[in-house]
Amino acid sequence: MATLLPPPKRAKLYHGVPEPIPEQPKPSPNVVVQFVNEHDGTPMAPAVSLPANVARDGLEGLVNQLVTKACTDEDDHVPFSFHVAIPEDATKPNAPTRIVISKSIEADIFGHPSNAFTEEDVLIIHCSPQSVFKVRPATRCSSTLSGHSSPILCASFSPTGTYLATGSGDTHVRLWDLNTETPSHTLIGHTGWVLCVEWDPLERKLASGGHDGQVRLWDPKTGKAIGDAMKGHTKWVTALAWEPAHINASTPRLASSSKDGTVRVWLTATRRLEYALGGHTASVNVVKWGGGGLGGHGILYTASSDRTVRIWDANGGKLLHVLKDHAHWVTTLALNTDFVLRTGPFDHTAKRPKSDEEAQALALQRYNNLVSHTPELLISGSDDHTLFLWSLFASSKSDSGGRNKPLTRLTGHQRQVSHVAFSPDGRRAASAGWDSAVRLWDCSGSVADGNMGKFIATLRGHVGAVYRLAWSADSRMVVSASKDATVKIWDLKTYKLKSDLPGHTDEVYCVDFVADKVVSGGRDRVVKV
Repeated sequence: MATLLPPPKRAKLYHGVPEPIPEQPKPSPNVVVQFVNEHDGTPMAPAVSLPANVARDGLEGLVNQLVTKACTDEDDHVPFSFHVAIPEDATKPNAPTRIVISKSIEADIFGHPSNAFTEEDVLIIHCSPQSVFKVRPATRCSSTLSGHSSPILCASFSPTGTYLATGSGDTHVRLWDLNTETPSHTLIGHTGWVLCVEWDPLERKLASGGHDGQVRLWDPKTGKAIGDAMKGHTKWVTALAWEPAHINASTPRLASSSKDGTVRVWLTATRRLEYALGGHTASVNVVKWGGGGLGGHGILYTASSDRTVRIWDANGGKLLHVLKDHAHWVTTLALNTDFVLRTGPFDHTAKRPKSDEEAQALALQRYNNLVSHTPELLISGSDDHTLFLWSLFASSKSDSGGRNKPLTRLTGHQRQVSHVAFSPDGRRAASAGWDSAVRLWDCSGSVADGNMGKFIATLRGHVGAVYRLAWSADSRMVVSASKDATVKIWDLKTYKLKSDLPGHTDEVYCVDFVADKVVSGGRDRVVKV
């Protein structure tokens, strides 16, 4: 039987109007570009002629090829950020001095309101590498540390990765020496499960919060308690947050949130209550202490089971915003500045500041470097299966960044969201859910574009709920801990599993990633490094 061809498509009728001429794509001019190193202004390669509509990712690939012709290793791709310096305009004081290329040369530079450049100019593009070091992936368990007699509920590396603290249901906090991977101290004082441990940004003190409603401070060098417990909460402590080092390096304050619906801010020098924040009508699940963007002086972010996120001024506790968009309990928060706030003055060069003033200046410089091109962003995750991305504070005087409505709603999880975390460079976020999936979201770009929070990929491989996530310091890997008793490391170049770290015999509740060490702890009562 002969094959019947389908009938020809019916022509589109325009009812007496002639068919509109299809719009031709606008020809894009070619421009001569000179890539220079941001630090010393030296040319990275000879000047090249490019179409002006090459996307930012294309520029990044080109610079990598020009710079690393000698390198053949596929993994040595370095992310860059690009900007062009605007010639100083004498008429406009306080005008921006640089244009960041976020889309393409044509869109960002020729479309800039300053009209400082034409197609005839040789564009000098400053390139700064975003990730100048590389973290080795963990591939094996180097030590299994036993000692706790109940499930391990929280684990946290100190900012430089020298110490590790774990809190457990046996009411003890344990400190481990990571150079020898042996136990160093057992901190005894809580009368209930230890639910959270948090290091101050200069790693001089460790704070722990427990099911007994007490907050305790410890000296990590001696393993002794610093004074008595700080009492005041009537129910258990759910989260702790230290004041960032760039705001107060010498005597940082500590915020604690509790099931009793309050947040208390403590003066750690005297262990007295400075003020308590009421207003939430149910358990406060998370507290974060952010910087509030350029020139900010400290902001408290709290998320609660009353379905709201509240934003407070950390100096005095004045309520600034109430965010009411979630339809169920809000269980997790993340800031794009989390990594910089947590590590304070310490970066990958391992230099130690000599004084508190130097530490504060270094921490402020690191913080400002991050928030100068994107404002401080917040992601909230909830049991309504969704996340919201917020920009509450403008990144610069000219930017209209601060607003009370979410930038976007991140949907895709099939069940409750258990944890969300921003990458150290603040460009991406990862969320974990009870649907066994880890999802990645793109948070780079500018707030004005409205294209922040785009979904990137789903990382599938776990067969149980994913409880916790942690990023590597170079933002190239993410590690997840799950109910299925495994810890998995994901490669964010391929979005595939890089290494599976088995060994736990029961659910893994907590995971942390510092330098090239991953620590995990869970229901089987052992810490694995």
